[in-house]
Amino acid sequence: MGDQTFEKLSSLPFADGSFTHTGRITAYEYQELKNGTKCTYLPVHESSQIPENLVKAMNKEMNYVIDEGRTYPYYQTMNFDEFVKYWFYGFTAILVEGEYTPETLPWDISEAEWSQRLSGMFYVKPNYIGRCSHVCNAGFVVNHEKRSQGIGRKLAEKYVEWGPRLGYTYSVFNLVFETNVASVRLWDQLGFDRIGYVPGVAVLNGEDHLVGAYIYGKSFL
Repeated sequence: MGDQTFEKLSSLPFADGSFTHTGRITAYEYQELKNGTKCTYLPVHESSQIPENLVKAMNKEMNYVIDEGRTYPYYQTMNFDEFVKYWFYGFTAILVEGEYTPETLPWDISEAEWSQRLSGMFYVKPNYIGRCSHVCNAGFVVNHEKRSQGIGRKLAEKYVEWGPRLGYTYSVFNLVFETNVASVRLWDQLGFDRIGYVPGVAVLNGEDHLVGAYIYGKSFL
């Protein structure tokens, strides 16, 4: 880590949770999926920057994943306020079908319509508090009706690109369950290091034994 990086981090820019002295990403970016669908990445620093019905659609998708009980440790679904507090603390990237600008993003369509347009999403926020808050964590969800289309990889690649731009220097994934074969393969392929393993950490739906999890790390420097 260079002197310039340390100087930036010595002021603890992430520590108070306001993110006023950290990197900002505001420009929408376009992404074409392997099936030819044209999509837009929405970079979001506060939930008020996007339509409430889109946030509701995201909440619904997260609760679907929680109910599945396969990839997240949560077992109780989140109401709207709980979801906003959890998912929008820090930074959020949302991939939606269609090509938009901040001026053309539709604010008047229904939650059901946004559920159709939502391809996937991820958040980025500190993994630790205070003096260690420049190390980030991320969570990913792909619309369950659009799985196996390469969306997860697109989200992961965008995270590797945008995480450093937000000012983070290292990424940690605390629990990648060993039964989540697609995620394990993806992080291995993208050059993340297996920095730990927690045996028997999870009771997951569909499994008749305790499941272990890998801890992944990657430098953003």
